[in-house]
Amino acid sequence: MKIQFIALFSLTFLMALCPAGDWPKFRGPAGDGNAGVKSLPLQWSATENVRWKIPVPGKGWSSPVLAGGRIYLTTAVASGNDQDANGVDRELRALCLESTSGKIVWDTVVFRQEGKSAPRIHKKNSHASPTPIIEGGRVYVHFGHMGTACLDLSGKVMWRQDELSYPPLHGNGATPVIFNDLLIYSADASRSPFIVALYKETGKVAWRKARSKTPVTRKFSFSTPTLIRVAGKMQLISPASGAVFSYDPGTGEELWHVKYGQGYSVIPKPVMHNNMIFIGTGYDKPNVLGIRVDAQSRGDVTASHLEWEISKRAPHTPSMLVVNDLLYFISDGGIASCVDPVTGGIIWQERATGPISASPVYCTGRIYFLDEKGVCTVIRAGRKFEILAANDIGERSLASFAVDEGAIYIRTEKNLFRIGERAD
Repeated sequence: MKIQFIALFSLTFLMALCPAGDWPKFRGPAGDGNAGVKSLPLQWSATENVRWKIPVPGKGWSSPVLAGGRIYLTTAVASGNDQDANGVDRELRALCLESTSGKIVWDTVVFRQEGKSAPRIHKKNSHASPTPIIEGGRVYVHFGHMGTACLDLSGKVMWRQDELSYPPLHGNGATPVIFNDLLIYSADASRSPFIVALYKETGKVAWRKARSKTPVTRKFSFSTPTLIRVAGKMQLISPASGAVFSYDPGTGEELWHVKYGQGYSVIPKPVMHNNMIFIGTGYDKPNVLGIRVDAQSRGDVTASHLEWEISKRAPHTPSMLVVNDLLYFISDGGIASCVDPVTGGIIWQERATGPISASPVYCTGRIYFLDEKGVCTVIRAGRKFEILAANDIGERSLASFAVDEGAIYIRTEKNLFRIGERAD
């Protein structure tokens, strides 16, 4: 019960730090897909309940974030008209828009990427996929191997860090997290994977930790770490190829790990419930693992702390969601699952969408699943599967959306939408 109380307190504290309606990082105020708002739209289409629709220059699959009535996102603008072209120069940009109108407030070029040295990326990736973070009057943007930067709220670059180069495979995807004065991200590249912390005031390296060796053949992964509090101490949970690791976020010391064979290209961000964390294990056979956490664990705890495993219809890409003591996840093919998080027992598995990459969002009894064709299926959270609405925006979408009170922001391949049932 003590660990359960601490986990609940931590979640409540994190959400209390964000003003109502702010969505300042990937997966929202607590980084777990739970929206701290009173209501969201239930129904919309490409024209119905669209407050505004704004073209976004270039191409990027970073999710939008929101703070203080402004939206922030990143994009990569290729020279020429073909935004999917290989071997062309690109501007890696950060954008700020007014949330009520969609008007672009500023558009800052952060890095310039030379086409001759740019890696090829997966067809479902972009050169601007990691999501920005807003904290303390600063915007932190990350472009993987191309670098990380900090901007103020007027769009001025405060610092750039482009000295941590590494060879990505299929591009970049993992988003950083903030712990105290550190900005931490994983760099699980095609070889020599590592995790690193930068001082958020300067961009200088605070610590860097090579991933412990595992038998895995393919080294690359794309998972965003999750910070948890256990028995009064913070742990950084970071999935990688072959294993999930726990670190001391202040020093980078590895605390424990759980192995999962040849799992690679791991994407889902871990979520926590009571004294359990839930992770995905990537290709070629995605599984969901329920892992018990405590403050005393050290070293390889696979045999002692892996409580259960689900291989049927597990996600490779979308992150998971915990609502009212139930765990929800959705396979990349669109089959949603409701699971008992303590035992791993499957309560139901039903088709909810078509192919999907975005992570689900919960608000006031509803779970939102946005698929790759731009159809958002809304279901009722609970032990009985029930579809409440299916909303087709008519444009391809891989990004997770941001929410405000009464509004949803959806990034598609070419546009950013504000969905709302009432005018401002």
